[in-house]
Amino acid sequence: MTDKSQDATQPSDVRVIGRAGSAMAYKIRDYLQRSDVPFVWVELENDQQARREAGVNDLHDARLPVCVFPDGTRMECPTIRQITEKLGWFRSPSLSEYDLAIYGAGPAGLSAAVYGASEGLKTVVIERSAVGGQAGTTSKIENYLGFPKGIAGADLAERAREQACRFGAEFLLSREGVSAQFLPGKTVGYLADGTKIIARSTICATGVQYRRLNLPNEQKFFGAGLYYGAGVSETALSDNDEVIVVGGGNSAGQAAMNFSGSAKTVTVVIRGDSLKSTLSHYLIDRINAASNVRVICNTEVAELHGDPMLQSVTLTNNKTGEKQNLSTKGLFICIGGVPQTDWAAQVGIMRDEAGYLVTGPDMLKEGHLPESWLLDRQPYYLETNIPGMFAAGDVRHGAVKRCASAVGEGAMAVTLVLRYLVDS
Repeated sequence: MTDKSQDATQPSDVRVIGRAGSAMAYKIRDYLQRSDVPFVWVELENDQQARREAGVNDLHDARLPVCVFPDGTRMECPTIRQITEKLGWFRSPSLSEYDLAIYGAGPAGLSAAVYGASEGLKTVVIERSAVGGQAGTTSKIENYLGFPKGIAGADLAERAREQACRFGAEFLLSREGVSAQFLPGKTVGYLADGTKIIARSTICATGVQYRRLNLPNEQKFFGAGLYYGAGVSETALSDNDEVIVVGGGNSAGQAAMNFSGSAKTVTVVIRGDSLKSTLSHYLIDRINAASNVRVICNTEVAELHGDPMLQSVTLTNNKTGEKQNLSTKGLFICIGGVPQTDWAAQVGIMRDEAGYLVTGPDMLKEGHLPESWLLDRQPYYLETNIPGMFAAGDVRHGAVKRCASAVGEGAMAVTLVLRYLVDS
């Protein structure tokens, strides 16, 4: 993949300096891109350049990657949390108790933050990574109401964050909830760093985690040619490369079109017979019209090859068993996700067989609510079997996997939270 020229650096840009195939360098690029922070990537090609540009001994120096911030601050192999702190985004809770705690800052969580704070609720949002969730990795959302020319996922997320902050919502970034305790009228959320969040109501909007291929050497190539999601941060580095996108949903289709503007070829690999049942019609039309995009159906990625970086993949036809090898420096996995709800099982929150949180009428079995529901009233539509604990967006059983739907559920969840708080 080609370098971003150092000459393109602006005074306000963060410089990320590292070697190709560094998983940590990719994580930093991805985080900055999703957080809408301008940066330039300086790819080191030899030891001499490593000494000159990064001030390290050689390409394999453990201090790489190096980040240089606009104020001249230099950070060697920084963690995402350290970068968050440097950007001034890492904060401790300002209150001992909140009206509403929202876990997850994807479209559902951001929508809940805007509506919760605008209604006067003391609102806190806890996000383990970048604001925007999976939507933040999308190069352009074109079917979202009010944006006829489309909008980048990161841009939409940043606008929503700013809007929520204007209403008084508080954001705790680089924080992850790991367990919970339910007390009468309150929930105590425990974060990975030991912080406690006490709230009168809670909305879980943690979304899903990208599904893996489950191939033997998959982890080896992460950040070294294999990426999960649409890979927006890598688009500028794919000039004249051969890119493979795995998946047939809208995120995969949008990724394919995004890469088509810079890559030599883009191959979309899907397990089904066609894209018609999984992809929006407007994207199908664009893929069919793109001369450098092709679709391979009834096919799965079977093997990954290369050392130290990904160089090629073996594809297998799931009907005929026929194999073919494709050269690539960029394999982007967009095959959906799995909910991050292990914590819920530990505290007795109902999940379906796939791990999604069950809410409202979906909790009924043969007309009866679960024994854990102790109130006289029926659970609200987005309420879990724990009163005052709501779920919205992709993490919820039966949710429609669309950005607009997630935003709608976030707003609806706040309406139900207000009803719950009045009745409590």
